[in-house]
Amino acid sequence: MKDRKFGPKGARGGAKPFNRPGKSAGRPAWRDRDSQGDGPVILYGWHTVTMALANPRRRIRKLTLTENAARRLAEENIETRVAPEIVRPQEIDRLLSPDAVHQGLLAEADPLPSSEIETLTPDGMVLVLDQITDPHNVGAILRSAAAFAVKAIVTTARHSPEATGVLAKAASGALELVPVVTVQNLARALTALNERGFQTVGLDSEGSEDIGDVALREPLALVLGAEGKGLRQLTRETCSVVARLDMPGEIKSLNVSNAAVLALYVGASRLGLMKRS
Repeated sequence: MKDRKFGPKGARGGAKPFNRPGKSAGRPAWRDRDSQGDGPVILYGWHTVTMALANPRRRIRKLTLTENAARRLAEENIETRVAPEIVRPQEIDRLLSPDAVHQGLLAEADPLPSSEIETLTPDGMVLVLDQITDPHNVGAILRSAAAFAVKAIVTTARHSPEATGVLAKAASGALELVPVVTVQNLARALTALNERGFQTVGLDSEGSEDIGDVALREPLALVLGAEGKGLRQLTRETCSVVARLDMPGEIKSLNVSNAAVLALYVGASRLGLMKRS
């Protein structure tokens, strides 16, 4: 049987809970979106926070900085938009998981509003994520999507990581650049993309042909499956094409974020998007 995995089975990853001072329980860095409330998202790290500060669509509720970070923001003429609280690095350390690299910046912000399928322009590329749950992977996919000028990422409301904490740090500011379309039913969303003229290409190791042999066209939607499970059956049936990524080495499966960047490169090259940059 062929390996249908892009990455390690059941991989989820993620940081430990975000703990506020005086509270014994905090906001998880990963959770099913069904449990998501209206509270702020947590952003940390230089690129993540400065890109959020530069995004007029992102409402910053609170900004916590070290003296060094505040000095660097001033030197680079970056507006903070809200009066920051200046603290020692250990104070930010205490609010995050031990392995969080915050570089002296921590922000609480409102979530960005979800875009809609109907607002997507019929050109270029979009990415569709079928229940990918690892925030590191989704963050890395967002970063690659920004690099390849992807028009949007379509993801499910359930079984997807919240756009905060680890995911935002892994995205390195790409959350502010790539619109996210959150849908309740992925098969219906794919049907809507098909009806809008998108070529929906699912990536799976059991695809009928290598993606390099598929006659790709704009607008193109590349569909990536969950870690360990690949594309769900209904997702596969709704895609206009299911293709594979053939590789010459002994290992035939890729982590989903690596598969995404490879597929984006193939798509951008075949569509001539590189020449438009």
